[in-house]
Formats: sequence, C-alpha cells, structure tokens
Amino acid sequence: MPLAKALELAQEYDLDLVEVAATARPPVCKLMDYGKFKYESAMKAREARKNQAHTVIKEMKLRPKIDPHDYDTKKGHVVRFLKQGDKVKITIMFRGREQSRPELGYRLLQRLAEDVQDLGFVESNPKQDGRNMIMVLGPHKKKTEAMAEARQAQEARKADAKANPGKSQNAAEASSEEPVEAVEAEASSEETAEA
Repeated sequence: MPLAKALELAQEYDLDLVEVAATARPPVCKLMDYGKFKYESAMKAREARKNQAHTVIKEMKLRPKIDPHDYDTKKGHVVRFLKQGDKVKITIMFRGREQSRPELGYRLLQRLAEDVQDLGFVESNPKQDGRNMIMVLGPHKKKTEAMAEARQAQEARKADAKANPGKSQNAAEASSEEPVEAVEAEASSEETAEA
C-alpha cells in the first residue's frame, strides 16, 4: 500500500501510522493509537518493577558471651528478616582471649540455626575469618512471595479497618473507662467510711 494511502487511512480512523519493522522490504507499518500503546507499555514496566525483588543481605552481629535476653532480641530480628525473604549474615565477634575458644561461637551459631530452621536454612556453614566467625542463613520463601504475603496482609488490615471503623478507638475508650469507674467506686467507699 502506498504511503499516502496509509496516512489517509490513519487520519480517517483517527489513529497513528507506526513503522514496526523498518529493515524489512517493504517496510512494515501498523495503524494504532500510539499514546495508548506507550501508556500500556509503561504500566507493564511499572508492574514488572513492582514485582521485582532485590536480594538483600542483612547482618546481625553477636558476641560469644551474649545474655539470654539479648540473644532473644537478636533472634527476633533474624526471624523478621527471614520472614521478609532476606538473607541474614550472622557474625560472631571475638575479642582477646575469646579467640582461643571458637567452639563457643560455633555452638551459638548452631543454636541460632536450630531456632530459626522453620523460616530459613544454613546457606553457608560457620567459618572462622580472623577475629570473626560468619554464617549465612537463607530464607525458605523467596523475596517475591514474602512481598506478596505482606501486601495481602496489609490489604486485609485495610479492609478490616473499613469494615469496622472505630473498633480500635472503642476498645481504647473502653479500657480507659474501666479505671475511671474503679477510681469513682474507691472514692465513694472512702466517703462512706469517713461518714
């Protein structure tokens, strides 16, 4: 089809004449709404970026002589990172004479790996690296799955908040009213005791 006729046809249908394959003989053209095409391709690219996940390695540093409460706190952080689908690098830092007892760090790392085995696995076994001992934990879930679950949970919370507006406010008011009633009851019992 001649170029002039193709341009006339595009004007008639209020579309754009877009060259699809310039190197072909004869060149291939297509009638389309080019603005709509650009918008749709941009939306597809945005959606692809939204679902794309970057592998992040979080780091948690411990000492061989860690307190039980501190251990629980650090373990909680590791659990949170693994639930989010991130890898976790655990570093045990040795100082002074602690370097002569690497088995303490090894046992601590093994204990941590056992505590979080339902969320992650040992990707890199503990190894001594100068003054530090390092182990890497990998999550069972992929980052994209964890992101999708988090998004669904957030949408469920929003839907619940819309379905029950003021529910959290009523609960806070009810809990704040109870002590006031108790104080009033105590005040009235004190007044009767004085009389």
